[in-house]
Amino acid sequence: MTGCSSPAIETEAVILKRSLQAGDRRGALNLDVFTASEVADIHHATLEVLERTGIFVEDDEALDIFSDGGCRVDRETRIVRIPGHLVEDAVAGAPSQIFLAGRDPRYDVVLSPGRVGFCNFGEGTMVNDARTGEHRPSVKADIADAARVADALESVDVFEMAVGAGDCPPETATIHNYEAALLNCTKPVSTGPQDGAAVRATVAMAAAAMGGEDELRARPILLFGTCPVSPLKLVREFCEIVIAAARAGLPNTVLSMAMAGGSSPVTLAGTLVTHNAEVLAGITLAQLTEPGAPVLYGSSTTAMDLRLAAASVGSPECALISAGVAQLARQYRLPSYIAGA
Repeated sequence: MTGCSSPAIETEAVILKRSLQAGDRRGALNLDVFTASEVADIHHATLEVLERTGIFVEDDEALDIFSDGGCRVDRETRIVRIPGHLVEDAVAGAPSQIFLAGRDPRYDVVLSPGRVGFCNFGEGTMVNDARTGEHRPSVKADIADAARVADALESVDVFEMAVGAGDCPPETATIHNYEAALLNCTKPVSTGPQDGAAVRATVAMAAAAMGGEDELRARPILLFGTCPVSPLKLVREFCEIVIAAARAGLPNTVLSMAMAGGSSPVTLAGTLVTHNAEVLAGITLAQLTEPGAPVLYGSSTTAMDLRLAAASVGSPECALISAGVAQLARQYRLPSYIAGA
């Protein structure tokens, strides 16, 4: 993307692939659910939403960053209206390739066009105890067990927090999550901190493991992830995480979890506009904080089960939305991190 209003669309997938030495596999399966003109329509509609409707921003520092970057900020309503050219400049300035390191260099990963790989899903709150058979809330020790399993599975490239440390104080639980994973997995670890303070604590742990902050930047062994609140809200914790990760120079996934028919329009295209606006607003915040900050275009967006008012993960609708999101990430030349089942 060059900052024009109609970005070029590449044909390669922009997702994970294991190993620095592995080939590009450009002949892999490719599924497009939209035509090029339909993808362009979603992009233009997204820019219109961000510039005219705007997005709610709860965090004061983020409001300052958006204001200093040239956005129209209403301090009373906390609505930020982002000009289209700022969004496109932010996307163009984000790296199209991201390196993730394993504590064991054999598990290094490059996120770039045409490279595909996998991580486990997260974050569960219950486990079936392998020793007793009991179905119980997850604890910190379960994260360590899951991390060791993921470390041994050749098909898993990045370990995402499979369950949470339910036996730890909620205020520090995500810090405990990362400690358990760090000590038991030699692959890159994806973690979802609860706020900016947790980002800084996690960075300190990872830096200690790698020998210092400079060494961690050179070999980033962790990937952060955070979610806006649909529809169109960047809450305080989200903003803190985006800002702290950008300043640390470490990769961060901005991942929308919109639900079609619930927190976003029932149509696929309408949901993708909402999703896209939320993700691009987060990416813009990261780039205004630290130009060139590594970011991933993330999605766990799906449809709402209208009988249960729950997210229908693993449904045909989720597959279609994920395919549409992959097209958007490919248009923006950004690595993507997309839910599937």
